[in-house]
Amino acid sequence: MSGTPDSTLADPQQLIAYLQRQLDECRAERDEALAERLKAQRRLTEATAERDEALEQQSATAEVLQVINSSPGDLAPVFDAILEKAHSLCNSDHGTLFLRDGAHFRPAAIRGVPEPIAERLREGLGVDAPVVRPLLAGEHFAHILDMAQLDHPLAQLSSESGVHALLSAPLRKGDELFGMIVIARFEAGAFSDKQIALLQNFAAHAVIAMENARLLTETREALEQQTATAEVLQVINSSPRDLIPVFDAILDKAHALCGAPLGSLVLSDSERLRAVATRRFPQEYDAMAREPFSLNAPFRRLLSGAPFVHAPDPATVHAPDPARPEAPDKDDLMRRAAFEIAGVRTALFVPLRKDATVLGYISAQRQEVRPFSEKQIALLQNFATQAVIAMENARLITETREALEQQTATAEVLQVINSSPGDLAPVFDAILEKAHTLCGAVHGILATYDGEHARAVATHGISMPSELLRQPFRPTPNSAQARVVREGRPIRIPDLMTEALWEREDLSASLPSRRVVFALCYSCR
Repeated sequence: MSGTPDSTLADPQQLIAYLQRQLDECRAERDEALAERLKAQRRLTEATAERDEALEQQSATAEVLQVINSSPGDLAPVFDAILEKAHSLCNSDHGTLFLRDGAHFRPAAIRGVPEPIAERLREGLGVDAPVVRPLLAGEHFAHILDMAQLDHPLAQLSSESGVHALLSAPLRKGDELFGMIVIARFEAGAFSDKQIALLQNFAAHAVIAMENARLLTETREALEQQTATAEVLQVINSSPRDLIPVFDAILDKAHALCGAPLGSLVLSDSERLRAVATRRFPQEYDAMAREPFSLNAPFRRLLSGAPFVHAPDPATVHAPDPARPEAPDKDDLMRRAAFEIAGVRTALFVPLRKDATVLGYISAQRQEVRPFSEKQIALLQNFATQAVIAMENARLITETREALEQQTATAEVLQVINSSPGDLAPVFDAILEKAHTLCGAVHGILATYDGEHARAVATHGISMPSELLRQPFRPTPNSAQARVVREGRPIRIPDLMTEALWEREDLSASLPSRRVVFALCYSCR
């Protein structure tokens, strides 16, 4: 402020000018102070707004994280919460969270979108959509200021919905794009940098939720698989020789974990196939599958070395083969029955393989065209391995038991021989009895041969007059006895009625059954 002039020298005009300057300086200082106060007030207001906005964002983030924690394996409420918060904080009119499904992005959550438009969105957005292309190219967001100006079907959607501005943020893990969040406004124009960053932040939360859900799902699936495997092994241990409950348990666990309502476990005898365990087939088809049928197309492919046969298209396995003759064989009938009676549309066949031998297969089948995943295929292969282990265990146990039974029977026969050194009758009876028990035979004869005549010296299970049965007889040249004498080896006859076994009609007519198997007939020299 200017100094006070000397009052003795100043005239009134100078005093007035001096006072005016003083007043102007005071006013300037006041205005400057007011301006600084206004600036400070604006800064405070902005800071308060930023604080409130940050608190609101933090609160929204905390609520989303709380939903993620409370629904670790269920993404639907997480997506809804993320979309709701993004929709609110970004001041948008519409919002959609899309997940990638092959070449399309389909809605997993929708907010504020009229139902007719939502139905259009559920058909999916292609990879050529303007909100998708930049994200696929690696961009951090896609921004459309006015959809109405696009040369794309989305322009028509804009006219129908009234939406103009669009913003999309990617759901990306590494280089993989597996979804996006899209928000929209009725007014054309740009979203702010803060809103873009906010949407990207919510997209990151969605990715975290999906990754958590994936890890939890994999952990749960692994636990379920381990539990199922332990239960199957328990059945194997409790039924080491009886494979039917083992096959039923394997089929039940495998199909439950693979999401397959239908299926079977089929064994092969190298010429025919037969289902030994089935799951939820119609009764008519189940009865057909449990009867022997010819080697089918999937089994032949497994024989050729295929690790599995996957048929999501029913025509590849179940439709009749046009290259076959007009008269359908059992394979054609079974394939047609699977398609027409059981309604099978998707099938998976996994071999029961031991080294290079295919013992059969496990099939998992669906009544819809829905391919099995790689995890489900691997899971079914694991259960097939368990089935082979169970079969091998049963074989080893059976062989061990049979070997022990044979050794016991041999020891008992030797004991009879030692106790009856001069009497062969009890020895022959003991030999015949043990042989028939171990071989599962119902009827049998042990005969001696003197070079010309044969005579039964022991019988087993034959209700005939012993005087008739034990009379000497001369084997005819083509009879089984003559072949035993000539060839000096066991002769196996599946059906006695087709073989010249006996010389005399009265003896042949007295046989108890045509199913008698001539299991033991040795020449004694």
